[in-house]
Amino acid sequence: MDAPVISLILFPVLLVLRKALAPGQGFQTELNPFAGGWTLEHFEEVTSAKTSEGEWLFGPQLWNSIVVSLATTVVGVALATTAAYAFSRFRFYGRNGGMTMFLVTQMFPGVLMLIPLFVIMNELGLLDGLLGLIIVYSTTAIPFCVWMLKGYFDTIPRELEESAIMDGAGRFTIFVRIILPLAAPAIAVTALFSFMTAWNEFVLAFTFNNDPLAQTLPVTIQRYADPKSTLWGSFAAASIIVSIPVMALFYRLQNFLVSGLTAGSVKG
Repeated sequence: MDAPVISLILFPVLLVLRKALAPGQGFQTELNPFAGGWTLEHFEEVTSAKTSEGEWLFGPQLWNSIVVSLATTVVGVALATTAAYAFSRFRFYGRNGGMTMFLVTQMFPGVLMLIPLFVIMNELGLLDGLLGLIIVYSTTAIPFCVWMLKGYFDTIPRELEESAIMDGAGRFTIFVRIILPLAAPAIAVTALFSFMTAWNEFVLAFTFNNDPLAQTLPVTIQRYADPKSTLWGSFAAASIIVSIPVMALFYRLQNFLVSGLTAGSVKG
């Protein structure tokens, strides 16, 4: 990729980073990403934020984001791999209809189900807790994960499974010892998208959890965007902090991204 294209892509990021490091909370219209002084006061303010009772806020919210995102990824991918394998390899009544319904669910925004989900979680006593968010995020991530993994499973030759059956391997052994290792790129990509969705989600986390200590980091960013006055420096600093784990995962899984996305799109 040419340097001008890279510069164009990184320019907005550099502006946010400059605002996070610049003194003061005002909004600057200067387009030079390297102008002005530098300070870490906004990062210190975000990471040392406390509740009105004096309890540390950033640490618990960071922990909540990690737990919810990892649990959502593990549960969603675990259920999606088995479902996608069944849709790919077995022929049963309702197979095509099931895949179509999974696709239809992706056509509607998650906020459309906000009120029904709120009523259900309230009846089950899952508000102001992490378990409710994990359940909601996992179930909403499954349709996307199934479609991603099913396309990749279709590209794995059936002859490998037939050979294993001839050698006496059972269906579970074939799935664990052959299919899952071969599908590692697709699983990594799917897990990354599931993690990102749970990590960045704001509306459901803000609606279901009113307790500040039970909220996730995206809700922290919203605290600095008051309707009357926005703390732009703290807002930018919080945005950078929240983006770091996702960028690290992208860098770590970059080899899987290319192979997983391209191979899964060849056949479906």
